[in-house]
Amino acid sequence: MNSERPSAVNVRGLLIRKEGARGVNESTCRECLHALSHPARESDRGQTLFRVVIKSLSPKELVRIHVPKPLDRNDGTFLMRYRMYETVSKGLKIEVLYGDEHVAQSPYILKGPVYHEYCECPEEDPQAWQKTLSCPDKEPQIEKDFASFPSINLQQMLIEVPKRFGDERGAIVHYTILNNNIYRRSLGKYTDFKMFSDEILLSLARKVLLPDLEFYVNLGDWPLEHRKVNETPGPLPIISWCGSLDSQDVILPTYDITHSTLEALRGVTNDLLSIQGNTGPSWINKTEKAFFRGRDSREERLQLVQLSKENPQLLDAGITGYFFFQEKEKELGKAKLIGFFDFFKYKYQVNVDGTVAAYRYPYLMLGDSLVLKQDSPYYEHFYTALKPWKHYIPIKRNLSDLLEKVEWAKENDEEAKKIAKEGQLTARDLLQPHRLYCYYYTVLQKYAERQLSKPEVRDGMELVPQPDDSASLCQCHRRRPLRQEL
Repeated sequence: MNSERPSAVNVRGLLIRKEGARGVNESTCRECLHALSHPARESDRGQTLFRVVIKSLSPKELVRIHVPKPLDRNDGTFLMRYRMYETVSKGLKIEVLYGDEHVAQSPYILKGPVYHEYCECPEEDPQAWQKTLSCPDKEPQIEKDFASFPSINLQQMLIEVPKRFGDERGAIVHYTILNNNIYRRSLGKYTDFKMFSDEILLSLARKVLLPDLEFYVNLGDWPLEHRKVNETPGPLPIISWCGSLDSQDVILPTYDITHSTLEALRGVTNDLLSIQGNTGPSWINKTEKAFFRGRDSREERLQLVQLSKENPQLLDAGITGYFFFQEKEKELGKAKLIGFFDFFKYKYQVNVDGTVAAYRYPYLMLGDSLVLKQDSPYYEHFYTALKPWKHYIPIKRNLSDLLEKVEWAKENDEEAKKIAKEGQLTARDLLQPHRLYCYYYTVLQKYAERQLSKPEVRDGMELVPQPDDSASLCQCHRRRPLRQEL
């Protein structure tokens, strides 16, 4: 039986996206994906019988589509992913098969046109685009960040930002978005990471008409703006990847999870979806120890290794690379690198800050181990939704109660398992690829609404070009002039 689905189909919390007459970017969520529920048998483990067949609705349209094997999340659900390399005018037929039988209301029909990732064809109605993605009405962290900035004075920022943050050691990029074109200039010496901010802005601009705005992105590790709201002059809305309790920066999803989402099924192996299909043994078969591997980017990480040496029955911790505390390598030893998926052979994962918030945290939360999270002044964009003792186990900043918490988890196995599962399910919802796009767009939108003057392309700015799309077929049906130049 054919199943023609409405605009957003929610099956066990993950979405297949489609859009009728407007068309849809296949990778509005970076990978179109599908989560389905099926009573998996133990005999199925390791030999997933699900498969996905995707083809054009029109036999005249031949399209290249990469469809990897389904990801078994080991809880009765599977992730189905695909990536397109050409535009499809008529649409797609997606068949989800278990053996030779259709399951989960398969087949699905995605009416065309359906665009591949690098097809530049922005939706001119942002509200329609947000509705198609089921973007949340509010993001608590965004509301909190912009509460400090009822208005944004572009002229003040043009004068102050280069003076305060754009010196030789600076890592600031000054952007202007005008008529859906992106311009930038670098302020400071350490701006190589602009490739990460460039790629998400370009990806967004291919999918939706962005507001005109002028803003500054901090590419460094630490948040920059430490002025208080009641001070004169007041704080400036610098956009950063990490926030802290003593700063006023506006936070975006980190470059790490953003890049891994953009490059999923292409240039990266660890992304927010692949992790979910590689969570190691079932809970009962995991090693009952806390686990950590990482660089020496914070002193508490060295303490972890010492604790591990003294309590090997509770903790397996090692430093894989020394940079900040090279003199400690002989004393503490250097651990071999281990694949991230192998972390989840252990029941408990210790999350300790690096130079700022540890960017592994979202990946740990998506596994099915219990996360023991160090108390920290640093945070990422999604932390406000996570609660201690509900989604993770808190540990003191000096790690003085870590062993006690590991002992508690071992003695309260069912409760520990429940917390691990609750954290995983919440992370799955918060960190869906389409939610990152929603978050980025909402930050740009809120910022644009507060500008007191029109943004301009400033001296020294250069156009950031869209990537060459000559290798893939792109046929945009929305080819009409964008709004006039200001």
